[in-house]
Amino acid sequence: MGGTGRRRFLGLAVGAAAGLSACGTPKAAPHPGPTPATGGPAPASPAPSATAAENARPGNADWPVTNAGPAAAVEGFADRVSVLPGEPFGLYVSTTAPGFRISAYRMGWYGGARARLVWQSDRLPGTRQKAFTVDSGTRMVRTGWSRTTTVDTKGWPEGSYLLRLDADGGAGQRFVPVTVRSHSTAGRTVVVNAVATWQAYNEWGGYNLYNGPSGGLPTRSLQVTFDRPYQYDDGAGLFLVYEAPLIALAERLGIPLAYTTGVDVAADPQSLKGATAVLSLGHDEYWSPEQRAAVTAARDAGTNLAVLGANCCFRRVRFESSELGPGRVVVCYKGAWQEDPGYKAGKPATTDFRAAPGADPESSLLGVIYDGYPVDAPYVVTEPDHWLYAGTGAKAGDSFPHLVGVEYDRVNTGFPTPRPIEILSHSPVVCEGRHSWADTAYWSAPGGAGVFATGTMRWVESLGDRPGHGIDGRAGDFTRKVTENLLRAFAAGPCGKAHPAADNVAAVYGKG
Repeated sequence: MGGTGRRRFLGLAVGAAAGLSACGTPKAAPHPGPTPATGGPAPASPAPSATAAENARPGNADWPVTNAGPAAAVEGFADRVSVLPGEPFGLYVSTTAPGFRISAYRMGWYGGARARLVWQSDRLPGTRQKAFTVDSGTRMVRTGWSRTTTVDTKGWPEGSYLLRLDADGGAGQRFVPVTVRSHSTAGRTVVVNAVATWQAYNEWGGYNLYNGPSGGLPTRSLQVTFDRPYQYDDGAGLFLVYEAPLIALAERLGIPLAYTTGVDVAADPQSLKGATAVLSLGHDEYWSPEQRAAVTAARDAGTNLAVLGANCCFRRVRFESSELGPGRVVVCYKGAWQEDPGYKAGKPATTDFRAAPGADPESSLLGVIYDGYPVDAPYVVTEPDHWLYAGTGAKAGDSFPHLVGVEYDRVNTGFPTPRPIEILSHSPVVCEGRHSWADTAYWSAPGGAGVFATGTMRWVESLGDRPGHGIDGRAGDFTRKVTENLLRAFAAGPCGKAHPAADNVAAVYGKG
């Protein structure tokens, strides 16, 4: 979906959850030391995962931005969306202050602190970087900034990080996200940061893949770059609403985790080899064909797949190089795909996956398919005895207000739909006068993988302490328990073998 309305609706979602410690035609301190040993486990007990050991360290609850300051007070971006542990990256910072400091926080659980301070810089001199420019052909915003400093990640554990920039004298603060990705995903549940989607919605400089100065598609960017700060959530992009609450929960459980980004999965088709599960988080709309092929191959090899949002794998994109390196530009012409020089050169059209040419609806991978925007509706439980709902206390017909939104998915056999597939919740929605359903679904793939999809974009948001949109604590208790059941089962191995799906499409929809 495009246009100002979608940007505004998604922007409200970001604003509502920032305090965390269109229907029809488918489409906004010093390094703390390790915790002292308090006695080892019993000899027969397995060693804790690296995730559990990391989260046993003391956290730092002072990580949030509390004083953003004026728009240009301080802001920046990294020249890599991810690095391996020990690899350096460049940081590009603009500030009106004479100096600033960098604090690198690894996001996790940490006893509820939600982050740990891993590294802090000395004071660095501040510079106001030059004004951005806009490419006349693609309307891509370019910063052209000079590198401020190089950050060495030696000793940084794998994970999702927020670097906080603190300008001198309390002039302002901003985040810069970066992922320290895992060397191997084998035997682990993989968190995939949806950085292409963050960038698609990033309106820094006045343009993103939805809007330009006119507030709509005619002046939107046709491609966007990671070589600029994020505007949303004080520089954190979409991370705090759609990803951080799930990461906190997964790390609290102590299951073995690995970290990567969609850009990295696209670049290395073997990067998911041997993973027990892959997690697509709350808003993961923009995928390249290479990323989709890698995830499909992993699923077919028995890797479980959890889609903890809606509108996943909807837009087909291409990654290109910028002046700062490979994979730094996200190309998505959408309805103007015939104008794309890459398409003219024989590359796939950068439009919706379900659209011609090369139509390949996302349902063949996910089981569910995107159905519309915007909605705000109760989530209705229809299969309370399902193993994923164990311990929730939910009964048939129980509903959770506002949990379905702002975008939603459903099972629709008019599109390619893998079977057997179980519909666990079947929530009525009305989207711009059109009656439909939002479905939570689970299916088992022939290779043994289990595939789960929530059917609502607000699932991860509901896991946080202070979700927006009127989502209450009762809904959060429900989604946390379901997610715990899911993560534990998916971490144990091919879930489709342990928990084969029992198809109920005909019973729910009255037709198969």
